[in-house]
Formats: sequence, C-alpha cells, structure tokens
Amino acid sequence: MKTYFSPDALLPDGWARDVLIEVGDDGNIAKVSSGKAPADAEPLGGPVLPGMASVHTHSFQRAMAGLAERMGSPDDSFWTWREVMYSFLKRVGPEEVEAIAAQLYVEMLKNGYTAVAEFHYLHHKPDGKPYAHRAEMALAMVQAARSTGIALTVLPSLYAYANFGEVPLESGQKRFASTPDMILSMLGEIRAAYPDNHDLRLGVAPHSLRAVSPAMLRDLLAGLDVLDPGAPVHMHVSEQVKEVNDCLSWGDQRPVQWLLDNMPVNSRWCLVHCTHVSMTEAERLAQSGAITGLCPTTEGNLGDGIFPFLRYREKGGRFGIGTDSNVSRSPVEELRWLEYVQRLTLRRRNISATPSQPSVGTNLWREAASGGAQALGRRMGAIAPGLRADLVVLDDTHLDLADRHGESMMDALIFNSASCAVKNVMVAGKWVVREKRHHHEADVESRFRKVQKLLLA
Repeated sequence: MKTYFSPDALLPDGWARDVLIEVGDDGNIAKVSSGKAPADAEPLGGPVLPGMASVHTHSFQRAMAGLAERMGSPDDSFWTWREVMYSFLKRVGPEEVEAIAAQLYVEMLKNGYTAVAEFHYLHHKPDGKPYAHRAEMALAMVQAARSTGIALTVLPSLYAYANFGEVPLESGQKRFASTPDMILSMLGEIRAAYPDNHDLRLGVAPHSLRAVSPAMLRDLLAGLDVLDPGAPVHMHVSEQVKEVNDCLSWGDQRPVQWLLDNMPVNSRWCLVHCTHVSMTEAERLAQSGAITGLCPTTEGNLGDGIFPFLRYREKGGRFGIGTDSNVSRSPVEELRWLEYVQRLTLRRRNISATPSQPSVGTNLWREAASGGAQALGRRMGAIAPGLRADLVVLDDTHLDLADRHGESMMDALIFNSASCAVKNVMVAGKWVVREKRHHHEADVESRFRKVQKLLLA
C-alpha cells in the first residue's frame, strides 16, 4: 500500500483539503481520507484531479492535423475534409500507426488524459487487402498504449456501406470494409494477445447508421453479448445535416430517434457528436442512460454543429469529451470550447453552473471524467475507493493557478490557463508523467518525426 497526500483534491462530492489517498499494488484506490499527512506519505506536489478519459479518438489523424485548412472549394465542409483524410491514408501502415498513436498518447497524458477510446476503422492495407492478422492495425495501437502507459479501450469499427440503403463502399473506404464476424474475431485476437492487461478494455464501434445495415448491427450486438454483455458500444450519430436528411429519406426517422426506437440503447452506449438532434431526441437520449460523446474542437474544426447541451444536462444527461481528429490534445481546451459554444448560442454565461454548484470548471471536469469512465467501461473518473488510481496533479506554482484553491483554481484552469498546468500524472497507480515530462517522450517524438516526414513528403 502506498499513501499519497495532496493539499487540495477534487472528490466526488466536491473539493476537499488535506487529502490522503491510499493506493494498492493492484493500482486501485483503497482509501480516501483527510487529515495530517503521516511521515511515510508521499506528497503529490499539488492539487489533484481524477484522470480524464477521451471517449472518441482516431489516433492516425494526429499526423494530418492542419493539412485540411486550405480552401479547396467555397463550399468546404466535413465531406471535403474527408477526401483529404482518405488521401492521407494511402501511406499509413501498422508501423506508422504505432508511432503516431504513441506520440498522441504521450501528449494526451501530459495534458491530463489517462485513458482513451480508440474508434478504430483503419483495418486493411492501403489497397484494401487484409493483413495476415486481422487485428494488426489495432494491435499496433495497443502496443503504443502499453509503451506510453495510457489505459486503452479498443473499439474495432463495423463499416460496410457508403450510405443508407446499403450503398457500396467508395474506393477511399476499402480499408474500412468489415463484417460483424470480422469485428468479433478481431476482439478475440486482441484478447488472446493481451490476456492479462487490466488496462485494456474491448468493445465495438458500428461506425454510423449510414455505414451499417440494421441486420448487421443486430448481429454485431448479439455476438458482443456472448463475449461480454457489458462491453462498450460507440457510434457516430447525427454529425452532419446531410446524414440526418439521408436517414429521414431512408427510414422516415432521424438517426437518434431511429436508434432509440430500434436498438437497446442504454448505459453501455456512447453516441458521438449528436450535433444535429431535436430537443425531443436530446431528452430521450438523456433518459436512456447512454453517454453523449462531445468533441468540441473537432466539431468546430469540421463545422459540424452544436449539441443542445443545456437541455440535455437539465434532463440528467451524461457526457464525455473526445479528441476525435486530435486538432487538440487537451481536455482543458475541449471543456472550454464546450462551455463557450453554448454561451455563444444562448447568449448567456456560466451555462454549466447551477445555484447549488456554481463552479463551471469544477462541474465540467467532474462530469466529463465520470461520463468518460462509463463510456470506456473503465473503473475511473473519480478519486474514490475501488476505482483505478488515475490522478492528475496540477502545478500550483503555475502563474494562472498560484494562490488559488478548490473551485477558484479549477475555474482558472479551464478559463484562464494559457499553457499546460499539469505537473504529474498517474495511471493505475503508476507514474507516467513527472515534472511535466513523460518518461519516454524523447524516443516517441523521434519516431513520430520520422514518420511524419515520410507522410508529408
């Protein structure tokens, strides 16, 4: 048992002073208490937060961030961005994916993410032919997670069609082609390769309603229930107006409406984006118990839209945040954008506050951390007994945080800090970032630079 001491800690019921956190050899928190630190307690070195989960990430897109910021058409949109992405993928293989993912994971850890959900649809070789091992690309990301120390939930994506009505895949989508049996066999292959990795979680990601048929979706869920009835299910939903209109033409219902009426959407599900949902859909989604995966920097970058966060949250809806295309690798920036776009839409301030919980920064971090844990199927998201010891220690000497405590400090972190204020990061009881340095960051960055130079050539 190891005992740590922090002068300020964000606990499930709010900020507390002089907190002792006991961590067992299994990486779980055994006890949380307050009082004077015993002589053998290790000072954490600053205020401590529960680790954050990224509920939605496509790691390979880290290497293409910034490449689609030149006008190709006066009508540039998500759909033209997607063509840039398809072109970029022509040189990306397992070695490149592992190097890119490792760089991304180091950056995420240094910013306070301790776990990530990999929404993985890059299954095959550039020509669409399968690798010798179906899960080769997924295993490259597992190796990147192991080498950097981040906890990983792998979600192999079922991607069978180009649009509603079982439209055949386009040439740029051949690398994504998959069936329910293939996805389930990939899960078996990953599990066999890493049978004792307690920080690896498996689930599935039917890509979107436009990319799967109802029969395929039911087959995938039935097969997953046999392997693990509690495994996470993630899906892109209602990200674009065209997607909503195409769904209406196909099934006479909006995407979220169709899912809630036809699939067992519950607490194991994470519906990603939902930037074009009606108020009724938002309320029903909140009642389902599912997590809504919000990716504000990517949604802003792609011009997706804005989720009706206030109404959803008022109805008890739970959410997590994701880095998605990785134009940002900071949970602080995602949460700041989440609040700001709501303020711009509603022309009000402090959207995420209530009279009983007035700190916007504290509410956002605590709720996103808890919702992210649920979405990843991982026992994390709070500093509490029985949960994994995922701890983010802040630098209380940072100019923007100095002489602040608790809620005041948290609001400054989200809305005032101009640079990273994370000092130390622990994942499952193991330090992976100390004094703002990841223990492998130099080697990881060197590999990433070589791969990026090749890809950009």
